Amino acid sequence: MKEKSKSEVSIIGGADGPTSIFIAGRTRKKPLKVRIRNIIYRYRRKIVEKKVVANAHTLDELVQYAMNNYNLIETNSTEKKYIEQRKNLKESLILQYKPEVLGEMKDIPSPDISNEESVREYLCKINTRSEMIAEMPDDVIPMNFHLYEIRIGDDSLEMEIDYIWNIFGISYYGNKKVMKQFEKISKDLYIYYGVSEDDIKKKTERYLSLVTALSS
Repeated sequence: MKEKSKSEVSIIGGADGPTSIFIAGRTRKKPLKVRIRNIIYRYRRKIVEKKVVANAHTLDELVQYAMNNYNLIETNSTEKKYIEQRKNLKESLILQYKPEVLGEMKDIPSPDISNEESVREYLCKINTRSEMIAEMPDDVIPMNFHLYEIRIGDDSLEMEIDYIWNIFGISYYGNKKVMKQFEKISKDLYIYYGVSEDDIKKKTERYLSLVTALSS
């Protein structure tokens, strides 16, 4: 079985909108390769933003499009990956829209990263909050979550959708050849889902997710 490196995993969009990428380690001066990559990305993003036009579809239409064109299948709600991703989305939604239900746990101060005990205490509080949210009844934050999958051999592209919160996110993994296929599929799905004139005008999360996907 072939191992998949971290560089062979891609995630776009999700509960928090366009994905942000953080590079671990020293941040005073980024390597030349990273700086060049960032310059190219910013240039591509400007080009993409100029080409985006309004042509929005609903999530139902998107799912049907993916089923017709890419053999999309829905993941059973009893599967571990469905349960885990739904749990993560529930936590994200509560932190974003219902933080008051968390009481004093809604704001956890950042740790002193130079202090191991401070970091350990921070991670412990984060874990405690996650467990607390997981035990909250579903009516605290109504959801209509679905997880879908497109497979190529042993590799997979996953599409998470929540119909109540209009959330659409894609993640995929595989070897370099498969990753190129999934990247192409991902961009096609984002283009089909599209944006409205209002999304473009207000630069909504839907708009930003599309631009991020097409700029990568």
